[in-house]
Amino acid sequence: MPPRVAGSEKSQKQNSRSCPTVARTLKLTIAYDGTDFAGWQRQPSQRTVQGVLEHALSQITGSPVRTAASGRTDAGVHALGQVVSFDTHSQLAPDVLMRALNARLPQDVVVLDAADVVPGFHATADAIKKRYRYQLHDGPVRDVFQRRYVWHVRYRLDADRMQSAAQGLIGRHDFRSFESKWPNRRTSVRTVFEIEIHRDRDNDPNRITLEIEADGFLYNMVRTITGTLVEVGRGARDTQWPTEVLRAMNRSAAGPTAPPQGLFLLRVHY
Repeated sequence: MPPRVAGSEKSQKQNSRSCPTVARTLKLTIAYDGTDFAGWQRQPSQRTVQGVLEHALSQITGSPVRTAASGRTDAGVHALGQVVSFDTHSQLAPDVLMRALNARLPQDVVVLDAADVVPGFHATADAIKKRYRYQLHDGPVRDVFQRRYVWHVRYRLDADRMQSAAQGLIGRHDFRSFESKWPNRRTSVRTVFEIEIHRDRDNDPNRITLEIEADGFLYNMVRTITGTLVEVGRGARDTQWPTEVLRAMNRSAAGPTAPPQGLFLLRVHY
């Protein structure tokens, strides 16, 4: 019988606890200011949200971590409720992991929540619907302190006209007219459940907020819808025009693509 090495049993148990054979799946809800990022997706020699998050996760867990997000936000786009999933062998409790991440992440990214989820949960594939917010400012003077978070439009906008025009986009349609670089996905058919546009008359009468919820979004879809509705809001087009754009199924028929800084990923439903 081979001799026992002192402490070997204890060491094996510790290794088993710290590195189980079956990985866990964790879900993070994060917020970030997208101004100084080249978007969500990891890119060589570029500062991205995925890059800094995976770097922090790998440092904390002691092994490489690959994440999936509910959606790949573009450069300059923000998130208030981005959802991320990843597998890990680490047995750190979610609250401990969350505190460790927030201690390591840069100031423009924060983890709002961390939780264990069923193995195999995938932040992209399992999303049922998403909600985005776009913020506009149409005051006579641009707000220098909000320049990173609003699109300053030089024309006074009619939010009621924009809301009326948006209703023609509700439902299941082919949204290729509102997609940059079509075809970009397998299908450009999406279901828009709701579009709400209102002016903040109580707190900032120069602020208009657009929120849109759908089962998925095409590349630049929210920004192109916003740019199209701004044309209606400033009186350049009538309220039926967005419906005509939808039927045209041609990007050149739509309005301009709104700039990225006014866009926020608000929340994701599973």
